[in-house]
Amino acid sequence: MTASFAGRTVVVTGGAAGLGRAHALAFGSRGAHLVLADIAEEGMEETRRLVEGAGGTATCHHCDMASEDEIAAFAATVMAAHSKVDVLINNAGLHMGEIARGFFGLGQAKWQHFFAVNTLGPLLLAEALRPALAAAKGLIINKSSMASYQPATAYGVTKACLNVFTHAMAMQFAADEVRCVGIAPGLMETPAAKDGVAEDNWQRLKAMQMVKRQGTAEDIANMAVFLASPEGSFVNAQVLLCDGGNQMRGFRI
Repeated sequence: MTASFAGRTVVVTGGAAGLGRAHALAFGSRGAHLVLADIAEEGMEETRRLVEGAGGTATCHHCDMASEDEIAAFAATVMAAHSKVDVLINNAGLHMGEIARGFFGLGQAKWQHFFAVNTLGPLLLAEALRPALAAAKGLIINKSSMASYQPATAYGVTKACLNVFTHAMAMQFAADEVRCVGIAPGLMETPAAKDGVAEDNWQRLKAMQMVKRQGTAEDIANMAVFLASPEGSFVNAQVLLCDGGNQMRGFRI
């Protein structure tokens, strides 16, 4: 796929590492200008340097997706510099630690925090950037997860809810000719995916894949590039699994 994104503006949250960095590099190497947001500023600066080394340009912005005020301020900064946002990749999210293993006993405050970051944050940022997305007839990509199809933890529940939000956002943004899709990665070879997972359990999950090679962050980034390209422009209101056919998600028609 050789789509060019020269002259396009791509916003990536959670751009300091992992899938966010892979998205930034995939679009930056195709000429896009990246607007990166994260709370990990050192990692974000490293992503910026890598994007510039790949031929793109990037700016870095601190934004905590749990804070409605910070989301609004970030969106205002973006729109002050860019009249159009061609692609918004809602990649930031909580995925390690208690959210990935807990369900009972979390309490209301933790549940509300998890939903604020993983489910409401993507909506609030897209809504705040709506004028710039509409000006570009742009694309919103929400980062879901294979776990959303078997939500046995708080993480899976927040991502299942994000899937519902993705469909609703596609309907609500349609008047602006802005598309909204989700990508649900499977078992990816990233530090975040391996956090707290014992090796025997990792191998068990991997054995559930129909495709036996390990998934990579680049697999997810390449799907995003396709969706943002002219070839992917008729795809809307879908959550697309990229999981090597992992049986964890069960049968879906």
